[in-house]
Amino acid sequence: MAEAAASRPASTILLLRDSTAAKEIEVFMMVRHHQIEFNSGALVFPGGSVDAGDKEIVARSDLYSGGEGLSESDRGFRIAAIRETFEESGILLARPKGSSLPIDAKRAGEIADKHRVALNEHKISFLSILADNGLQLALDTLVPYAHWITPEGMPKRFDTWFFLAAAPPDQLGAHDGRESTDSIWVSPREAVDGGESGRFKLPFPTTRNLIRLAKQGSVSAALDHASGMSIVTVMPVMTKTESGRQLRIPREAGYDGEVFEVGAVG
Repeated sequence: MAEAAASRPASTILLLRDSTAAKEIEVFMMVRHHQIEFNSGALVFPGGSVDAGDKEIVARSDLYSGGEGLSESDRGFRIAAIRETFEESGILLARPKGSSLPIDAKRAGEIADKHRVALNEHKISFLSILADNGLQLALDTLVPYAHWITPEGMPKRFDTWFFLAAAPPDQLGAHDGRESTDSIWVSPREAVDGGESGRFKLPFPTTRNLIRLAKQGSVSAALDHASGMSIVTVMPVMTKTESGRQLRIPREAGYDGEVFEVGAVG
């Protein structure tokens, strides 16, 4: 029997804002480029793997705030989440050193315009961007929401922490045109409806987290709910059935069920 592929540490952020048109929240999502190996063409939250540069920032406590009480591993997941979100959307969850307020949208936009492409092309490090601009990552703005591990038997596996965060005021975000080809602010309800109608391609974990998120009517309610949750790790067990494939997840994880019939698994 072949040994299961190792799972790679990864993070993703559900960036939230209150809708001005309805009593719903909206979440920032992107369409993955069709040439990307993992989840190509899918509508996803910004995120990606924890890398060596993130671990270097962990060792520089002057480059982040709100990491008190967190393990090195937990800080790495949060740093990766913020970096990936900046790379993929331009939204920056950070504060000027010595300030309790988030970086203003104009300054965040200037930093993104100047450094985002170079960061994506590995011509500059995220650590350098933070140090050169006198910034600290706002780790305490991230609230753990879910922990999913790709099923055994899949060729590419991730050990992913999902976080909720309120989008900084007036930072609207935009896809990078490289790993993602489109981006939208969408209500969780509309995203799930789009997955059911075929408008969107949604990976299974994305769908389940959107359905759970849709139960919250405001950003503050969603963050409060997440703050009181007990996170149960989900590693789906996949089996083939006559009608397709079936995934079994822990009922106590809070996704309104235990067994789900699915098509393609992301």
